[in-house]
Amino acid sequence: MKDLIDRLFTLGLGIAAVSKEQADKIIDELVEKGNMAKTEATDIIDELMKKGKEAQEKWETTVEERINQAVQESKLVSRQEFEELKKRVEALEEKLLNKDNQ
Repeated sequence: MKDLIDRLFTLGLGIAAVSKEQADKIIDELVEKGNMAKTEATDIIDELMKKGKEAQEKWETTVEERINQAVQESKLVSRQEFEELKKRVEALEEKLLNKDNQ
């Protein structure tokens, strides 16, 4: 699920897809063309990467909240709830078996 969320986010927000190597390439091109100093270009790229990561984290949180809300509204049980119910049933079965053997 997380992989799917990551792919969708990358599709929606291109800046999040920029790798460190791509960012370095952009910096080098800007510096070579004389458009800006290397430190200035690096700062801009770092800020864009930071904002992209923050946006991705916010988006992932929102998606997770929406998924949890949809699960609750659909009245499906979570994996944890299922495991707890399974343990309770097993305990009750054990009690019944012990009672029958006495």
